[in-house]
Amino acid sequence: MMNKNILAGLLLSINTLAFAQERLQDDAAKYAAGITPADLKKHLVIIASDSLEGRDTGSPGQKKAAEYVSKYYKQYGLQPIATDADGSKSYLQKYKLYKRSWGEVYVKSHGKKYEFNKDFYLNGLLDVPEEISTDLVSVGYGIEDGSYSDYASINVKGQSVIIFDGEPKAPGGKYLLSGNSEKTKWSGPVSWQVKAKLAREKGAKYVFIITDKTGEDLDKEIRQRAVMARRFSAPTLKPVQENPLGTAAFVFSAKRAAEMLGTSVAELMKLKSEIDKSGKPVLENFANTVSLKVGRVSETIDTENVAAFMEGTDKKDEVLVISAHLDHIGISENGEINNGADDDGSGTVSLLELAEAFSKAKAEGKGPRRSILFLNVTGEEKGLFGSEYYAENPLLPLKNTIADLNIDMIGRVDEAHKNDPRYVYLIGSDKLSSKLHEISEEANKKYVNLKLDYTFNDPKDPNRFYYRSDHYNFAKTGVPVIFYFTGVHEDYHRPGDDVEKILFDKQSEIVKLVFHTAWELVNRDERIVVDSHKE
Repeated sequence: MMNKNILAGLLLSINTLAFAQERLQDDAAKYAAGITPADLKKHLVIIASDSLEGRDTGSPGQKKAAEYVSKYYKQYGLQPIATDADGSKSYLQKYKLYKRSWGEVYVKSHGKKYEFNKDFYLNGLLDVPEEISTDLVSVGYGIEDGSYSDYASINVKGQSVIIFDGEPKAPGGKYLLSGNSEKTKWSGPVSWQVKAKLAREKGAKYVFIITDKTGEDLDKEIRQRAVMARRFSAPTLKPVQENPLGTAAFVFSAKRAAEMLGTSVAELMKLKSEIDKSGKPVLENFANTVSLKVGRVSETIDTENVAAFMEGTDKKDEVLVISAHLDHIGISENGEINNGADDDGSGTVSLLELAEAFSKAKAEGKGPRRSILFLNVTGEEKGLFGSEYYAENPLLPLKNTIADLNIDMIGRVDEAHKNDPRYVYLIGSDKLSSKLHEISEEANKKYVNLKLDYTFNDPKDPNRFYYRSDHYNFAKTGVPVIFYFTGVHEDYHRPGDDVEKILFDKQSEIVKLVFHTAWELVNRDERIVVDSHKE
């Protein structure tokens, strides 16, 4: 039979442990209570104000936001751990983005200047930094296929060619080259590449294509192509290495093409009709000299993550990262400011409230056992660049990073929950650590009781949100993550994403869920383990 003294000691230890755990929970509730709708709003009216002009990455407004959150982190007693150029410690982890964009792009003919993405668009990539003149000659459809060749009777070496879109079609409706109703490689969305490549092989300098589209259809096409062309202006984390090989084409309407060639649309269409009727190339001496310029401009964007460190006690070498992105999309082309109150002003101010709550705990001797890094990243809207930069240049070893709790858009409701606002989407909680998922569930049940919606955690979900916010750059390295999100709404990436539409009561409850999850992660005896590898 167990000795009574041993049994009494065991019971005392169990009771002491239970009492300590209860006290720890009471402490968590006490400090979570300091996370209030009023404080969230106090910060957000600054972060999402017009004066910050939408916080575009690297902009003065984004830098003002970085200064604002740094000021409060310093006030809360958090430590700067990034190293500035002079060797001093800073809250700012500085990095650069590199960008090549369109500069001055135009074509001139007969004293008229044709404007890029208004009078014409450009397929592919070119770099013609200084204005040059080139002889422009018409070569029908610009096709060479079997016995058919628009180049058979003309030498285009050193000249530029202007060609019709598509391919010859006989009066009976059959395509000349296929002999039936099927188009060949010389028609379709990428046929310009085939034609441009052939023209370059023939020695042509530049390629101009006459599109069949007119009116509103043409205007729509130009707008769409202008959007597609932005991929050549997207920033990158590494210096841009462009290699314009000349596989490109200027695309003009028949009207503009006729103007450049000094003829009429009727004459151009007559040539096209003659080719279709005869079933063979027809050489027509349409020619002119045009001038053109296609400028590419190099730009460096200086930006910075904000990193604020709270050192833990007996497990300080292990660190929890709590993240949100600081930037937004800035000012629209029409001059409207996109304040990004929800995206991701809501996450930005949530980090401030979380930092304040943990700082109060530490000031009263209840600081976290593990360290915490509050990380406001930038470049999210450009391609998750700030978190990628941090993952490649961590201020604290990733092997010691126990988890990343990432907050991105938690201030609104989406259409699916318009009648039930007490919810939050959780994404990624079970992907790498079953214990992280369990801790999250328990924290919610014990303290907040929100509806936890895992719709977007499904690997088959077409939105693929798991891959679309900053937590993913941690997950890629094996760091367990939770992404807190309340969904896309009608003001997503639009000027209507303003403070007046934020549901601060709802937001504060989600921030408390993050706090309680974080509190357990940094104070528990054992570090959570990576035991799952789900998509």
